Amino acid sequence: MSSERLSRRVRGIPPSGIRRFFDIAATMPDVISLGVGEPDFITPTVIRAAAQRSIDQTTSYTSNSGLKELRVAIAAHLKGRYAADYDPESELLITVGVSEAMTSAALALFDPGDEVLMPEPCFVANPACVQFADATPVYVPTRVEDGFQVTGTALEAAVTPRTKAILIGYPNNPTGAVLSRERMLEVAAVAERHDLLVLSDEIYDRLVYGVEHTCFASLPGMAQRTVLMGGFSKAYAMTGWRLGWLAAPEEITAAVRKVHQYAIMSAPTMSQYAGLEALRSGESDVRSMVAEYDRRRKVIVHGFNSIGLKTFEPQGAFYAFPYVGHLGLTSDQFCDRLLAEQQVAVIPGDAFGPSGVGFVRACYATSMDKIEEALERIERFVRNHS
Repeated sequence: MSSERLSRRVRGIPPSGIRRFFDIAATMPDVISLGVGEPDFITPTVIRAAAQRSIDQTTSYTSNSGLKELRVAIAAHLKGRYAADYDPESELLITVGVSEAMTSAALALFDPGDEVLMPEPCFVANPACVQFADATPVYVPTRVEDGFQVTGTALEAAVTPRTKAILIGYPNNPTGAVLSRERMLEVAAVAERHDLLVLSDEIYDRLVYGVEHTCFASLPGMAQRTVLMGGFSKAYAMTGWRLGWLAAPEEITAAVRKVHQYAIMSAPTMSQYAGLEALRSGESDVRSMVAEYDRRRKVIVHGFNSIGLKTFEPQGAFYAFPYVGHLGLTSDQFCDRLLAEQQVAVIPGDAFGPSGVGFVRACYATSMDKIEEALERIERFVRNHS
């Protein structure tokens, strides 16, 4: 079939750089994957039990907006943790993960020609969601020297008359950077000065180490221009449950819900009951998993630095972002050869934007023994290519 039959927008979006390496690794024996950002923990028992109870009682759709009890619980969670105030009836929507929330928000808010400022490196789906809405992602680079934190000055320089919004994702995938409150306030000042929306993907908000996460919507005056997105996949080890949420002012939530209504009948019912139980009784499990991620974080960062792959200290999420450019290999070449020669899967940094050139992303949401074995294999690879 001729590719001309496909839409220009689809032809113009490259395949996911994450998925390519995941698919290759899946066909190889003895591979240690530091590729896909998925917790290696099984969903806690109490959460799985709540889902099973719901299956025993009903397998029907919920409200398109999601279970009212779950929306009430999320609103209480946001208010208690971040003093962010949302009406669960009109300002909260339960989605099929953050990716669906992001896509629905982009389709509801952006027109062809709109520009969306996007600090990068960033999650690979973010620019694609904007492009599917026929808007244009405008990359705003960050640097390792600044801890991969975007500045107000950099955002200001990228604003044009077509700029509609800023899309941020902190704690950051792929770098592990956490945006400080001071930098958040700089972003807020740019948004207010130019009357911009802010889409804030905070799926990793609970996974921080020795620092505090600032919820963007909690900043003074920002709730009325923020589309806040989060979910259950990372903190509660619920990746396969596909459960997220979106919180925004009523007018924006209603617009996003209109897209959501035509795409999704509802998020999976059993997943919603599981999410409700996670908020009610999952806190101790979150804390124990975060403590284990922190232990692995220290090992993998120390290991990379000892090997000679300079790695800044990530303060959030569960990714390390070592620099490999000094080896004379591109990020793609490093990843391809490491997988072929040592059976370790990592992701090229430039899959996440131009600022990732020369870096690779390694996920430490896997067991300590696999991390230690992967580091030994990577050390052999670096020694052979130095």
